[in-house]
Amino acid sequence: MHPALVLAPLLALLASQLFYALLPYSKRNYLAILILTAIGFALGQGWQYLQLPSIHIGEGNVLPGLLFAAALQPLAPRLPIHFR
Repeated sequence: MHPALVLAPLLALLASQLFYALLPYSKRNYLAILILTAIGFALGQGWQYLQLPSIHIGEGNVLPGLLFAAALQPLAPRLPIHFR
C-alpha cells in the first residue's frame, strides 16, 4: 500500500477539522468542508504527480494540498448539501 493513500486522508480529516473550527465563515456544513478539503488534497497529489516543487512529509504532499484546500473553503456555503 502506498503511504500517501494513508497519509493524505488523515491530513485531510485533520485540516478539515481545523478549517471548520478556525475559519470565520457562517452557515457552514462540515460535510462540505470535508469534501472541499479532500478535493484540495487530491489536487495536491496531482501537483506531486506533475513533479512540481513542494514540501513533502513522507509521501504526502502537504503544502500544495493545504493551499488548494484553503483556497476552496469559501465555496463551502455554496455547496447544495442539505440534511432534512
